[in-house]
Amino acid sequence: MFALPTARQTGAFQWFDRVDDAFDSMLKAIGQAQHSVCLEMYIFEEAGVGERFKAALKRAAERKVKVRVLIDALGSLTMSGSFWEPLTRAGGEFRWFNPLRLQRLAIRNHRKLLICDNQIAFVGGFNISADYEGDGVTHGWYDLGLKLSGPLVKALAESFDGSWDLADFQHQRFIRLRKNRHSNLVPTTEGQLLLMAPGRGRSELKQTLVEDLNNAGSIKIISAYFIPTRPIRRALNEVARRGGSVQLIMAGKSDIPISQLATRRFYHGFLRAGIEIHEYEPQILHAKLLIIDDIVYVGSANLDRRSLFINYELMLRLTNPTLAMEAEAIFSRALARSRRVELEVWRRSRGFWARLKEEWAFWLLARVDPYVAHRQLRRLQALR
Repeated sequence: MFALPTARQTGAFQWFDRVDDAFDSMLKAIGQAQHSVCLEMYIFEEAGVGERFKAALKRAAERKVKVRVLIDALGSLTMSGSFWEPLTRAGGEFRWFNPLRLQRLAIRNHRKLLICDNQIAFVGGFNISADYEGDGVTHGWYDLGLKLSGPLVKALAESFDGSWDLADFQHQRFIRLRKNRHSNLVPTTEGQLLLMAPGRGRSELKQTLVEDLNNAGSIKIISAYFIPTRPIRRALNEVARRGGSVQLIMAGKSDIPISQLATRRFYHGFLRAGIEIHEYEPQILHAKLLIIDDIVYVGSANLDRRSLFINYELMLRLTNPTLAMEAEAIFSRALARSRRVELEVWRRSRGFWARLKEEWAFWLLARVDPYVAHRQLRRLQALR
């Protein structure tokens, strides 16, 4: 049995690399909230930890805390409409994000966010689901989270308000939103908040990330779903070719096998460029973490087309050497539980049918899915 440190504290930030510990800290923060609680999730499952969160939110509402819960309608498709009635009867509020409509089904809110009293926030990759309960080693999916306080919390709270206002996709709200860029960067004294939304315009996450990659000497990435754009691939390859260190931890076990196939399409080229690839083996990988020299990216976005151009997402970009050092310790622990992919072994293992399946998976996720989503977006934008 492996033992993982439960959390590491630095300044206004606290890492979690055990989701159980993150859940406990989130529930404690809800229990201590005096004024407001805002919860935004892609997947919220009723059983297990979901019941604990509902009970904590209901208790907060009963003591006159303003409680708002925003859940993506497709991500939480199995949730019954009556699940939140105890909360709403106690004075809390609940909304579905983008209630299910065939003509806009592809546009989803993938953000994961909890804010208490506009003072404390939690971001990360994990949803509220029994799948994540555990340490990510002996049981439960492996994921990461960050607790923070300070100026970034205000920016996160404002972004929640934007999601809340947009939730039902009413005509005037959507028309107002579409006039903005599909992504933006919110600077603070602690770092930047990168917000993504559907569209074909400039992606601040992609542009900022590519700039950081182009100037990097060391890159460490944990990514559950990794289908990078050509500029990101080019930047990673260039760093490795000029002698920099590039290490990737990918999913050895995935809840979305087609995504794993699409990711493996890139292995041969990356390995030839000198990039290290490792696959996390103990449990399903769901984490999102980038460490580029002393810069840390953490949040809900994967490095794939859906996160970069289709979903509503949030990422924090933090320039903090101490935080980066602690993130590297998390990366090292995950690396020790991963299997390295060797070029010659990989080359010999790839028959024609394996390569064909990888190409098909890439085409479906990197071409068809964005095409469908953008067609739906254009139809919505055409409404006047």
